[in-house]
Amino acid sequence: MIFKTIDKLFFGVTLVLALQVPQLAEHYHQFLAGMHESSQWQIKGYQETADKYSYASINDMIEHHLENEVPSVRDDAIQKQETLTRHTELSEGLLVFNEGNLIQKLMFMMSPSGWQYVDNTVENFSFGLPITTEGILFGVVFGLFLNLLVSAPTSVIAKKRQAKKLNLKNQLSPKNTQT
Repeated sequence: MIFKTIDKLFFGVTLVLALQVPQLAEHYHQFLAGMHESSQWQIKGYQETADKYSYASINDMIEHHLENEVPSVRDDAIQKQETLTRHTELSEGLLVFNEGNLIQKLMFMMSPSGWQYVDNTVENFSFGLPITTEGILFGVVFGLFLNLLVSAPTSVIAKKRQAKKLNLKNQLSPKNTQT
């Protein structure tokens, strides 16, 4: 009886936690979109500067600045390269979050390029319940899976103990013999 109560309690906890995963993915999507918008604004400024000084592209301007004698100009060019790389990663992530399913979103979040923003997302995360069918379905299935993963071995051990006790009890009780 105690095991069944603990099992139900554990399932409830895993269900609530599993339902947070879609919420976390949605918060992450919003964070990613904000980062993308910010980097897009920076790149637009880079393009305006490249156009103003007659560079064929932002990359040509960066390459020219990397050859400059002034260290601050070279450092600025490196920062621009990093911003362009980050923007590409953010664009790929937004594509996954706009068109992918929840599993694909989680895979991106756990990838090296996606993991760097998980801490920022968790920092501002608030618990809630998903309102999408996919989110609720994921939460229920994942919660059941975690519950089975933990309770199945425990249940097998408990049944073996019970069978062992019953077997021992049968061995100790006087045997009925008929003649």
